[in-house]
Amino acid sequence: MKSVIGAQVALKAATLASKRYADVAIDDDPDDGLHVVPGELRRFLARLRLLHGVPFSYLVPDAELLPPESMRFFYIDRAWTDALVQGALSVGTVSSADRALLEAVYPHIRDEVDEAERTLRRPAGQERLEGAGGTITGFLMRSRAVSGWPNLHVRAYAVDVVADDALTTAAESDPSRLKVLRMERLAPAVLLVLIDGVPAVVHVEEPRQGIQFGARLDAGAPPSKRAARVRFRDKNTGNLVGAPDAPLTDANSVPVPFRAGAPGVIDLAELNRRLAKKAPPVPAEATPTLAPNEFALQMLRFPYRQVFGDPANTQGRRFFGLDTFRPKVSLATWQAAVKSNLGL
Repeated sequence: MKSVIGAQVALKAATLASKRYADVAIDDDPDDGLHVVPGELRRFLARLRLLHGVPFSYLVPDAELLPPESMRFFYIDRAWTDALVQGALSVGTVSSADRALLEAVYPHIRDEVDEAERTLRRPAGQERLEGAGGTITGFLMRSRAVSGWPNLHVRAYAVDVVADDALTTAAESDPSRLKVLRMERLAPAVLLVLIDGVPAVVHVEEPRQGIQFGARLDAGAPPSKRAARVRFRDKNTGNLVGAPDAPLTDANSVPVPFRAGAPGVIDLAELNRRLAKKAPPVPAEATPTLAPNEFALQMLRFPYRQVFGDPANTQGRRFFGLDTFRPKVSLATWQAAVKSNLGL
């Protein structure tokens, strides 16, 4: 009697072999260690999970859903992104044996892609985050702030433990913070941010790089009649005149002059004269001017921060306290350091 191996027996043999495949087939990734899924494929699937390569029209099917100067918070449906990954994997399955192999290995693929999600964006010097994938939330922002400040800072917190005006150096591996999985400008004025978890508070802040100067625009003024004011400081101490969050009036600020026919270009010479007349101590001369360093001090502005989801900020109070100038080094110490560096 001849022994015949039918299709059913062959399929059972392939299924049994595929279940043992994950125990013996490993990839030694120099960056991530031993894995079933090769490193390049693992990272490609993780990028799919984070919507890399997904057409923007699939995320926002109508422009009215994201009008100018708007922000939309959302969460990602894991079933949808898992189906996206499975669809990408199905391209390589031709026979029933291929599908049986994929079905057996898929639990390992899912776990390793969960881990890879957290390593695609890993700031230098921070701890590696591991564990099963959880809820992914995020937001889309369409604003001139995105194009004006390409390096916006975004921080998400699981609990509201950081004061709205406080500076923090807590890393994304800190228990109070949630990791930003993806942060990318999809267009000059459109920012996409994905967060590992459901945040209680989100901070969006201008980048803290270098020295910044600026004025506060009048939000109600049309672009053709742009209006702004500058809070003046005490020339001797650098402190703002009046309370940091006080309304802008003639007693604590001066209107910003713009060049004729150019509503967005500041007339710096005239602004210097206006600040020189009003900033205390008020000078005795009729036409005072500010020295370059004094003028720079008057125009100094710290980065603004917008807080979303803060339950304590019931009044929507805007905070400008970070504009307070706080010298850390005395003038004499700084001068001595400069002379030492110059060999004087």
